[in-house]
Amino acid sequence: MRKLKGILLSEGMHGMISQVEGLAKALDIDFTHHKVELNNLWSLIPPKFTPISQSVYKRINQSDFDLIISCGRKSIIPSIHLKSISNKKVFNIHIQDPKINFNHFDFIVAPEHDGINGSNVITTKGAIHYLKESEIEENKNYLNSFLKKDGRKIWCLILGGPTKYYDYSTKNLKHIFSIFYKLLKKHAFQLVVIPSMRTPLSTIHYAKEFFGENHTVIMKVDKKAYLSALAISENIIVTCDSSSMVSEAALTGKPIYIANILPKKNDIRFQRFRNLFRELNITRNLGEDIEIWDYPKLDETNRVANIIKQRISY
Repeated sequence: MRKLKGILLSEGMHGMISQVEGLAKALDIDFTHHKVELNNLWSLIPPKFTPISQSVYKRINQSDFDLIISCGRKSIIPSIHLKSISNKKVFNIHIQDPKINFNHFDFIVAPEHDGINGSNVITTKGAIHYLKESEIEENKNYLNSFLKKDGRKIWCLILGGPTKYYDYSTKNLKHIFSIFYKLLKKHAFQLVVIPSMRTPLSTIHYAKEFFGENHTVIMKVDKKAYLSALAISENIIVTCDSSSMVSEAALTGKPIYIANILPKKNDIRFQRFRNLFRELNITRNLGEDIEIWDYPKLDETNRVANIIKQRISY
């Protein structure tokens, strides 16, 4: 049987890329990834008030596909429109709550904390993503040349970045870093700080200045360093702004601590996500007593892919 062809539509942010590519790889399809750009003022108008028309978005030069996997508000209208004008049967899958009539999609993949349901909705615990256990293991030794060779156990801090909910002010960062300073007095570990695409350069430099030469701060976005840190760390700490990176870390089955930042506005969806992961025994809050625990590795991406494969029979 020939491989199905897919087009992936996203706004180009790490969390979205991770989700659409992760699902495409789990479905074992050939795919091309397209960053969606909307025309004129359409980016300011909610999809439910937007016409399903080519005039809304910049043309996507791909005509032969069997599946569309989209993520993010800007990709909603292109997904619906491209399916409607295809001359063959096309399945479209949207990741996250589209906040538009669900019947426009064959499947909607959304985390439980979004609180949506329907006959075509597949709910997940946290975010699906593109990481694989084999990939983490393959990059295990990548950080060897960066680390201080003194036999200390490794803990990693994975940094997100400022959002409309969370501010990466010096005050907030100092609060998180100071918790590590106290922990370092009780536990002999080497901290490895891993930035993401949203991490400001000033935050990376502040971490370098705060922790000094006795720890390891990766100074640029480096996926191999990220994978290696997940592989070798005894404890994983992720800032509260990134549900995606918490979900990715849960693939390891290792203790995950959430580094909390006081929100600027109501962050109830993030709170629901964190409460769920705590109930699943995946996370604790940074600052609580350090424990050793484990849990079943969370691999929602392959679970979702298997459901979709069964439903479209390929």
